[in-house]
Amino acid sequence: MRRAAGRAAVLALPVLLVLLSACRTSRAAGIVEVVSDSGKVLPVAVELAVTPDARQLGLMYRDHLDPGNGMLFIFPTAAPQSFWMKNTRIPLDILFLEDTGKIVRLHARTRPFSESGLPSDAPVRFVLEVPGGWCADNGIQEGDTVRLGDLVTYPAQ
Repeated sequence: MRRAAGRAAVLALPVLLVLLSACRTSRAAGIVEVVSDSGKVLPVAVELAVTPDARQLGLMYRDHLDPGNGMLFIFPTAAPQSFWMKNTRIPLDILFLEDTGKIVRLHARTRPFSESGLPSDAPVRFVLEVPGGWCADNGIQEGDTVRLGDLVTYPAQ
């Protein structure tokens, strides 16, 4: 009986490794739509940061972030937020969003590894990070909107 269980575990290991590697390469958990004042709609595949540990790690240690991808930070309640770029290797555009999705503050092309604070200047519950320069390339600015869809009700810790 023990031998059969051991063989099953050995056979299951390659399947488990394949599944774990698929999870690692496919990080997107949802899609948001960034809408410019001209009505241009840009989908962004987002990873979610909804726990304190995930929000603290964010996009640190990444070497690349493809256009059209990003990370959505979701906080339990709206409050003033401040981000920094410590241990973040790539420039980012950081969009601070009201509950309605309106972009109330945009820090463009942030400087990698900087420990300077990047404040929201208003209470926010959502922060979207996209590759540095993506907003300028697509005409996105403060006052534009991010459609969060069902993610607006996603629970955060």
